[in-house]
Amino acid sequence: MSVPARAYLSIGEVLTRLRSEFPDVTISKIRFLESEGLIEPQRTPSGYRKFSQADVERLRYVLSAQKEHYLPLRVIKENLDAIDRGLQPVSVGNAGGPRLATIDGENAPHPALAATNFTAQSNLRLTRAELLEASQLSEDELSELEKYGLIDGNAKHYDADALLIARTVKELSAFGVEARHLRAFKTAADREIGLIEQIAAPLLAQRGSESAARAQEVVREFATISIKLHAALVASGLHQYR
Repeated sequence: MSVPARAYLSIGEVLTRLRSEFPDVTISKIRFLESEGLIEPQRTPSGYRKFSQADVERLRYVLSAQKEHYLPLRVIKENLDAIDRGLQPVSVGNAGGPRLATIDGENAPHPALAATNFTAQSNLRLTRAELLEASQLSEDELSELEKYGLIDGNAKHYDADALLIARTVKELSAFGVEARHLRAFKTAADREIGLIEQIAAPLLAQRGSESAARAQEVVREFATISIKLHAALVASGLHQYR
């Protein structure tokens, strides 16, 4: 969906909005921050800058970090990169240590059994080191998960699903379970995915946004029901331990 024209601000309007908080900000300063890659406003066909509300908030963050914490642009850029990837950097008041330390709870992976969140998307993008830290897996354990296809080892970054899988496997490791023991889970999941894709395929073959939306809803509903069935079958099989 396109953004209405007035959702964008000119550089002069941005300056007006920020000057009450940052009296020293100038148009030249905003242009400089753009040249350093800290903001990337869109352009009109004639070349004028168009700033979104997200651009304004990004500028506010940069200017605040400079004014209140005297952070160099390099560190601010690292923090912004963390935010862009769904992470929360260490408090800007902390001058030492890494800037990409903690995961933002609001961007945590969706609960596996929450129907309303089954198709929720996250902008979380972790490096390998960040995934290891967040999941408490060892390098060997993560390599094993990739070897058996539980986590995609070819991705440039690891998403929220990879983090959820890694953390869940870490919990299972307390019972002596290793990646090789989880191949059955992966096989079963792949079969369920194949069945869901067969059901959604006729809808996806149709043209129009309504068909795509309907396919998404069918996938969400069927996947949620299949997870409930899986849980019920496991519970039924273990009834002797109740």
